[in-house]
Amino acid sequence: MKKIVVVLFTMLMILATAFFITEAKQGSIIKTNEIDNSVEEFRKDIISYSKVNTPSLKLEGVSIDSFNYKVYLDESMEIMASEDFLEDVIGCSVNRYTNGRVMVQRRDNKISFEKGSSAATVNGEAVKLNAKPYFSKDGEIYLPVSDIIGKLDYTVSYSLYDNSIDFRLVGESNSLPTAYDMRSQGRVTPVRDQGKLGTCWAFASLGALETTLMPEENNQYSVDHIALNNSYDLELNQGGEHTMSIAYLAAWQGPVYEKDDPYGDGETNTNLDAVKHLEEAIVIGNRDDEVIKGAIFKYGGVETSLYLHMEYGATKSDYYNVDTAAYYYNGEEKPNHDVVIVGWDDNYSRSNFKLEPEVDGAYICKNSWGTEFGDNGYFYVSYEDVNICQQSIVYSKLAGNNNFDKIYQSDLLGWVGQMGFGQQSAYFANAYTAGKNEELAAVSFYATGPDTEFSVYLVPKYENEESLMNRIFIASGNTRYAGYYTVKLDNPVRLQDNQKYAVIVHISTPGSTKPVAIEYNADDRTDSVDLSDGEGYVSLYGEAWHSAEKTQDCNICLKAFTNIVKEEDKDDTKLNGEAGSYIQGKSN
Repeated sequence: MKKIVVVLFTMLMILATAFFITEAKQGSIIKTNEIDNSVEEFRKDIISYSKVNTPSLKLEGVSIDSFNYKVYLDESMEIMASEDFLEDVIGCSVNRYTNGRVMVQRRDNKISFEKGSSAATVNGEAVKLNAKPYFSKDGEIYLPVSDIIGKLDYTVSYSLYDNSIDFRLVGESNSLPTAYDMRSQGRVTPVRDQGKLGTCWAFASLGALETTLMPEENNQYSVDHIALNNSYDLELNQGGEHTMSIAYLAAWQGPVYEKDDPYGDGETNTNLDAVKHLEEAIVIGNRDDEVIKGAIFKYGGVETSLYLHMEYGATKSDYYNVDTAAYYYNGEEKPNHDVVIVGWDDNYSRSNFKLEPEVDGAYICKNSWGTEFGDNGYFYVSYEDVNICQQSIVYSKLAGNNNFDKIYQSDLLGWVGQMGFGQQSAYFANAYTAGKNEELAAVSFYATGPDTEFSVYLVPKYENEESLMNRIFIASGNTRYAGYYTVKLDNPVRLQDNQKYAVIVHISTPGSTKPVAIEYNADDRTDSVDLSDGEGYVSLYGEAWHSAEKTQDCNICLKAFTNIVKEEDKDDTKLNGEAGSYIQGKSN
């Protein structure tokens, strides 16, 4: 910083000298090469300083550094913002396309970036930018926003005084358009037909999952595989729910491609490996239309349940208008069918419904009854429907199957129930034995309620329950919603070969008395639970520990992920307590 101040002072002196000399001779200011050189040196110093000292990130003048978003100054002093920041904080929809194009939308404003190009289009008009989009090796996208942020209703500035980047809202706080349809954005896969099997839950889960990577990737996943290869003890006609889907995906049991395990043939291939790995699934427990719309806009289709008065293939109902494919139920029946919400229309007329609701507006839903049903397989559900969105699931992060090398787990059934000590906080742990040449790269667990805070610890050498006191802090963060989350470590930790280790999470979920997710034998569906495959512990204060399997008859839902360390990367001293961080669901 001292060097920058010196350069700044020098530049000001040169400017002052140039002014007085030229004023005396000609009455005007003449820009000299010395000024250009000083300005260029000053610019380089700022860039060098910001690389060594990461600028503080502010929103409305208030630091949001704890949220760990990535925004930086590039070589041209252009402010580059990550995809996650634009989605979660600015409220944008950021869609990637196969040709390297990236479309950013906030309300009805659309900005299109091209990979490798400093040219962009803003609402169809060409704009020249100071920098090109940056695609990092780990798959993250950073977009130049200094010149176009105004179209997203914000301003942004860099302050040398306190080395900060500050975003401020200057337009509409509502980031959502009045209508949005994922079909027109190329963000949905074709409508499918479940037939008379009880697999709507699987079609809805995978239908929502398929949208997560669209339009860049257009994949169709196998319903037969998820229905026949999960760890639950159910037949195809017995139905299912999202907890089964999340467990199947989180355990790396799937998904697999539909072409490799086709639907409806009564057979499945148990030898197929997952082609993607689920890293995050948000569970929105209470109806909040703005949150649901925001999730569709930013992340993808939303899996939800409703009560359909008609059976498979039928259209005759007091609650369904076959001419407009509009459905509205206001009775007391509980949900019996799962669908995917792929859009909305705030102005969809209430007159379209057979039983007329009090207000306009509808969700656009993708069904699994084939294209003969409704509007080519879609239908419109009134905002006033009593069941829709009472619980909503968003598969918000899906990675390639090479994101980690190994998974350590004992909770193949996933979140079956919860336990705790009558308070909102608790500790839980799982012990595993490392292989050779591994480093701990991430952990995953469930937040059982909204606004959950957590801290993650590692016990590098586990011998017994007393060893759990020898824990090293490695990560922390919070989640806005309940759901399944993967916490990646900023500093992966080298594990000793063939050494038993333990991962610990301290969790705090406001309003909960049982914040820890567990799997156990709750009913006929879960009697396949295996308590011999894990070694889990729970504790109120992290001091006295209780065996989950022996004293509670359950497994702890806590996984660990490792990567194999290459010979040239080995560093047996890489064992430290430096913190990582993770924040989810910071949407407007």
